[in-house]
Amino acid sequence: MALELYNVGLVVIGVALFGVAVLPRFVSDRAISMPIFFVGFGMLVFGLPIGLPAPDPLEQGTTTEHLAELGVIIALMGVGLKIDRPPGLRAWASTWRLLAITMPLSIAGAALLGWWIGLVVPTAILLGACLAPTDPVLASEVQVGGPGMGTEAESLEEAAGQQDEVRFALTSEAGLNDGLAFPFTNLAIAVALVGLAPGNWLGEWLIVDVGYRIVVGVVLGVVLGYLTARLVFATEPDTPVAKSVQGLEAIAGTLLVYGAAELLGGYGFIAVFVAALMVRHYERTHDYNQSLHEVSEFAEQVMMALVMVFFGGAIVGGLLEPLTVETFVVAVAIVFVVRPLAGAIGFLGFDRDPAERATIAFFGVRGIGSFYYLAHGLNEAAFPDAGLLWAIVGAVVLMSIVVHGITATPAVRWLEARAA
Repeated sequence: MALELYNVGLVVIGVALFGVAVLPRFVSDRAISMPIFFVGFGMLVFGLPIGLPAPDPLEQGTTTEHLAELGVIIALMGVGLKIDRPPGLRAWASTWRLLAITMPLSIAGAALLGWWIGLVVPTAILLGACLAPTDPVLASEVQVGGPGMGTEAESLEEAAGQQDEVRFALTSEAGLNDGLAFPFTNLAIAVALVGLAPGNWLGEWLIVDVGYRIVVGVVLGVVLGYLTARLVFATEPDTPVAKSVQGLEAIAGTLLVYGAAELLGGYGFIAVFVAALMVRHYERTHDYNQSLHEVSEFAEQVMMALVMVFFGGAIVGGLLEPLTVETFVVAVAIVFVVRPLAGAIGFLGFDRDPAERATIAFFGVRGIGSFYYLAHGLNEAAFPDAGLLWAIVGAVVLMSIVVHGITATPAVRWLEARAA
């Protein structure tokens, strides 16, 4: 029986990888995204009477956390490697608004809705925190393309300047808020462990979780990213073996930087994204940037497919069963009210076309990052209503995959038509 399940698993994984290779030929320019197919495929195969056990994130919490973690860090490297616009206060103004205003408002809105339906305070905070990250994987249609591929500009500087604000804002937000949501997850864990009284957790949370870990993540990202770039661009592959593995440094760098940051107590998500930016802007016009991007994007799509297949299996296994009418309304409100409203507030006074601001506010795609934070939080402390929490987060992610996946391509085309 075990051997049969193993072989069935190989078939499932093989079909998923085949989909990663083939589906882009059919869906790239259509009003549908690849994650929808993989979730549907997962629901199909785990729903068949073939004895394949459905994934259970509650029982398999550690596996869920590490699988989602790997998916996020690979995606963060890919995101950083394809951003042409150099970091800066003015150049990244839309990003800072999304991080400093929209993200905290989204966390507060989701947490208040959780508290309104009866979740205890730590669980409500965890709900808000794990729904804060904008997914770097599931909304590729509204992100920038590969390095230097955003436009037909004659120079990289011109291309960076011409990257449309919608794609840039959503891409850069996805790169940074996956790490900056961590302090709020740690806040929920601290409250769950030591109680609501601020005296029990406030000082350590501000100094360690908000201060030290962010600084370590940024500094290590800069240092290790610079060293990685020096090594990557020091020579060019000129033998068959060297050419056969070109671009693999993207995955190696991802694992190295993330592991080092975590060992030193920093936020690995931040370190990986910052390191990717350092690599991208070390030799900005070098052709090898494209190889790095292609390898990281391939790994990103493979991880997305696997996680989405397991997500579909978890849905069939009863992930959403704890939902009630009230909690379903909360999930709908998080997707259609909380994020769009928080985004609209974040862009008040921002000098861009109202249609662009509305699009950025709406496309707060939730996905693998939410799975990671929820699994991590539940593995670190005991939270009441954990099953209901997974049901709400699962419903939000499923709605986001379907709604944002269907509307992304038409929205981008509409904006391009307006610009033309």
